[in-house]
Amino acid sequence: MDSVMATTAQVYAHISKDPEVCGGKACIDGTRVRVMDIVCLHEEGYTPEQMLNAFATATPLTLSQVHAALTYYYDHKEEIEASFAEDEKIVAEHDGKRAEYLSRRR
Repeated sequence: MDSVMATTAQVYAHISKDPEVCGGKACIDGTRVRVMDIVCLHEEGYTPEQMLNAFATATPLTLSQVHAALTYYYDHKEEIEASFAEDEKIVAEHDGKRAEYLSRRR
């Protein structure tokens, strides 16, 4: 078995989870674009076609990949929402530590 296959798990067409990529969060295959990133754009009102433009320079995507990410989200909404909550918690902890550090410097 190939060592890459041992760590990368294909969980959906165009979507994989790899502990070595974005902390194992669901990503579009071969990229560091998380399903969460696509969902954020979707919630901001982007169309799938506009999402292609948003990633055109960094990581060109296909319409199939964008639709797969949205499909994965709707099929695994609790998982993705938990990832959003986890990220928000990390940001809040960081902001708290930063504010504490800055208050000590004054």
